Amino acid sequence: MNIISEREETKKAIRWISEKLEDNPGQPTRKLIDQAIFEFNLSPADAEFLTRFFHDREAGM
Repeated sequence: MNIISEREETKKAIRWISEKLEDNPGQPTRKLIDQAIFEFNLSPADAEFLTRFFHDREAGM
């Protein structure tokens, strides 16, 4: 996988998680992140980015 497609997969994962949270705000974000990492075959660096992105979002940053 090249860098561009990896970034696209990360964007898709963010959209996917965001949609799931819109549909059901009570879902545990961590579980959705874990599912997205697997579903979109994200690298460890992308997985860490995704975790930080949603953690910061929940913290209101």
